[in-house]
Amino acid sequence: MQGQDVEKTATGGILIAEDELVAAVRLHRALEELGYEVLTAKNGREALDILQGGDCRLVISDWDMPGMDGIELCRAIRSETVDRYVYVILLTAKRSSEDLVAGLSAGADEFMSKPFLMEELRVRLHTAERILALETRDLVIFSLAKLAESRDPETGAHLDRVRNYSMVLAADLAARGKFPDEITPAFIQLIYLTSPLHDIGKVAIPDSVLLKPGRLDPEEFEIMKTHAAEGAKTLDLALEEHPGAEFLRMARDIAECHHERPDGKGYPKGLVGDQIPLCARIFSIADVYDALVSKRVYKEAFSHDKAREIIVEGAGTQFDPDAVEAFLRCERQFQEIVQAHRERAEAPREAALVG
Repeated sequence: MQGQDVEKTATGGILIAEDELVAAVRLHRALEELGYEVLTAKNGREALDILQGGDCRLVISDWDMPGMDGIELCRAIRSETVDRYVYVILLTAKRSSEDLVAGLSAGADEFMSKPFLMEELRVRLHTAERILALETRDLVIFSLAKLAESRDPETGAHLDRVRNYSMVLAADLAARGKFPDEITPAFIQLIYLTSPLHDIGKVAIPDSVLLKPGRLDPEEFEIMKTHAAEGAKTLDLALEEHPGAEFLRMARDIAECHHERPDGKGYPKGLVGDQIPLCARIFSIADVYDALVSKRVYKEAFSHDKAREIIVEGAGTQFDPDAVEAFLRCERQFQEIVQAHRERAEAPREAALVG
């Protein structure tokens, strides 16, 4: 089933550290029944060796084991002998508050009763999966966004503004009951998180084009346009490593399609109307608006009213009509976002003058 593939990918399998054969076999069978890949160790030392040599991120460890017990294993994992965050569930019959404090102090994330119940096991694992998936998501987004930012001189505050515009538009459409099957609370959160990756493909654009201090000629513009397809390729590679990561799918759709147009005159594929992913149709307005009201080496910043006029004129041709209507309802919030960033940028200069 689909959930099984996500679980295997998110954790790199589950490692059991258990010295009792019967208990280890029972837990192994239960995990396989839930769709996980399973590794086994007879004690904490063997478990630590496996963790240091592999990519496993979830451990279920017995508390009492010979050699290195569960508490000592937790301490070893948290002492930076493992190069990633490992979620540790301690399997124990201990119940006292002192024992729980000792386990938490050593670095355990969760406890599970011994002997375990199947439903409890399922719940504990789902909690672990959510936490590990969030950490993976945030690390990947941060790394890729910094990669994009390292090449493009016009990022930074731009990334923060467009993610806020996008969230505002998506929230408005949700409140109006538009696209109820697509715009969920998770969708709104993901468009905020992933929109900073829209220009990740610019890492493949030559400096002579990307850093040119002026307008691009037609040949240079064709080169610049390839950043959309290159962005999709970059994120496809990330998806190969994390195939269950929905945030990467949205990031990929935005990167590839944020220059598509409902009238089919966009790039790179010339998609029409609803062929363009909804996240990209929403983001397109955020991106264009910010470009219009921002100063560039080849133009002065347009006023909000001028940007508004251009976006309204593009409804149905350059922009999704529903997204344009959302923009008109939210234009005050757009202006507030712009103003907040201007004040933030001017604060250091004012402080320097005062100093």
